[in-house]
Amino acid sequence: MPSPAARTALDLTAGLPVADLEDFYRDLHRHPELSLQEHRTAAKLAERLTKAGYETAEGIGGTGVAGVLRNGEGPTVLLRADMDALPVHEETGLPYASSTPGVMHACGHDLHVTWLAGAAAALAAGRDTWSGTLLVVGQPAEETGQGAQGMITDGLYERFPRPDVLLGQHAAPGPVGFYAHSPGLIMSASTDIDIVVHGRGGHGSRPETTVDPVVTAAYLVTRLQTVVSREIAARESAVLTVGRIEAGTRHNIIPSEARIALNLRTQSDEVRERMIAAIRRIAAGEALAAGCPREPEVTVGATFPVTTNDADTDRRIAAVHEEVLGAGTVLDFGPVMGSEDFPHLAHGGIPYSYWFVTTTPADVWDAAPGTDLMEKFLAVPSNHSPHFAPDPSTVAPGVRTLVSGALAYLT
Repeated sequence: MPSPAARTALDLTAGLPVADLEDFYRDLHRHPELSLQEHRTAAKLAERLTKAGYETAEGIGGTGVAGVLRNGEGPTVLLRADMDALPVHEETGLPYASSTPGVMHACGHDLHVTWLAGAAAALAAGRDTWSGTLLVVGQPAEETGQGAQGMITDGLYERFPRPDVLLGQHAAPGPVGFYAHSPGLIMSASTDIDIVVHGRGGHGSRPETTVDPVVTAAYLVTRLQTVVSREIAARESAVLTVGRIEAGTRHNIIPSEARIALNLRTQSDEVRERMIAAIRRIAAGEALAAGCPREPEVTVGATFPVTTNDADTDRRIAAVHEEVLGAGTVLDFGPVMGSEDFPHLAHGGIPYSYWFVTTTPADVWDAAPGTDLMEKFLAVPSNHSPHFAPDPSTVAPGVRTLVSGALAYLT
């Protein structure tokens, strides 16, 4: 027999305005906004929250939105969606593709906002079935790691009730109909590092009078590939990516500096610090070997924390999800190397559950090369791809996951 939370969730989402929500999703997709520029998206979400009866505030932490619905005694549950898009040129060919050149919802945050709006409306309409306080948050700037902390710093938990539990979810590649939970570590930490290699510029015809930072940067990029393969134990998970190299202005000018941008993904502070130390050592060594006039600058930039679910909280949410969405729909594929700033909302140690909703359209999944799950998973467009296009059919299930998760505490 389904639990009270599952029964109530099914009742409250039985009559979802699916067509309206799908239109809302397509509209958000068509009008993406970069981090801390989500003015239109925030206004659209706030409008729906206000209409549903929430006490709503905008401009928190820049462009953040929060709405609270107080409904008697009980716990306070926070539901969160991030709102920002990416500087990606869309290549999906969708009829509702981005109308903003060079900007795209390539990570599914438009779907997240739609899920949140639908869940907020359903829970407000069914408030006679539950008791407690619901806090819904439209968060800006997840992609830059600024949004969650920005809302906390701007007094989110002073202006609204401090939650007892946080719930969040993310669109992911994979055949539609699965919900990935991990009762513990689920996402990795991310660290950006910038390196400036200083050389001595000059004419391309007289390289002997220069110290070429481009050549040094090339050696450095190659040597950095050994950090994970030769300095991190095989049992540890880590990724080092060189995302950008910049140097020079013309074909025949040897520049005076080269810039390299790195990103690290780690699942422990120890591995992170070991990698940073190795990067500093390798950068200094290559510069010395090349005869650079000064040591390279190595700057540690934006950092995302690890996302570690509270085990009891996540098991509780996973159990109600399986009741609502069906046996076999909930799985645990362990931690991934992606990162999130969602844990910043857990300020002071609030327990949370964060999970994934698979969203690859059936025709795209079926057409992907390969015969097993992993081969297809690697072949379909993933988050941040210019071809990433979640199936709108996941709108209703994504609302149900949030509604049932909230009701696991409010019923």
